[in-house]
Amino acid sequence: MATLLIVHHTPSPNCQAMFEAVVSGATDPEIEDVRVVRVPALSATASDVLAADGYLLGTPANLGYMSGALKHFFDQVYYPCLDATRGRPFAYWVHGGNDVTGAVRGIESITKGLGWRRAAEAVTVTGEPGKGDVQKCWELGATVAAGLMG
Repeated sequence: MATLLIVHHTPSPNCQAMFEAVVSGATDPEIEDVRVVRVPALSATASDVLAADGYLLGTPANLGYMSGALKHFFDQVYYPCLDATRGRPFAYWVHGGNDVTGAVRGIESITKGLGWRRAAEAVTVTGEPGKGDVQKCWELGATVAAGLMG
């Protein structure tokens, strides 16, 4: 059975709505043989990353960058996971009040350094997520999870 690790920082109702939609998509009953593990960014470890076959990452855009929690996650796992996770699929979502450019740039840079392979387009939302944004988050979760099916 494949494992999908969802690492997230969800400090606001908007981030929580996006996270819940991602989880709902990833755990859709039509997706079989994929175990979904959800870990807050400040609790996720290199062992979690090494034990997973793919990753979904979620963060708010804070002060022009990803949250400190997601950055801390990357700082903790980067070198221990660098060679062992190369080529694994990932995708991410970002929520911001008015701009997510710096957060996107940071995530893209770090995951490129890790050698992870983007499995779906990022979902980025500024302001309150609308119905279409929530649907895109659901599709993000379902797409990455389905890609891990045997």
